[in-house]
Amino acid sequence: MNLEILTPDQKVFSGEVLSVNLPGTHGAFEVLQGHAPIVSNLTKGNVVIRTTTKDQKNVTITGGIVEVLNNKVIILADAVKQD
Repeated sequence: MNLEILTPDQKVFSGEVLSVNLPGTHGAFEVLQGHAPIVSNLTKGNVVIRTTTKDQKNVTITGGIVEVLNNKVIILADAVKQD
């Protein structure tokens, strides 16, 4: 599935991933291939990305929203800090 992480200033990440774990306002949740469509608020926390090469990448966000539709995940983050 395709993941994009965007802030008002930049494109932080764009690429194919196996999964992404997100800090939802009602608890963390994971998105995998074939996930049902969803729009959700995000809170401050870590976005954990597992790439197609099975590497793990962490991005800390200060909040935002996520949209999942047709195996595409778009995170609109307020701001990020990459590890």
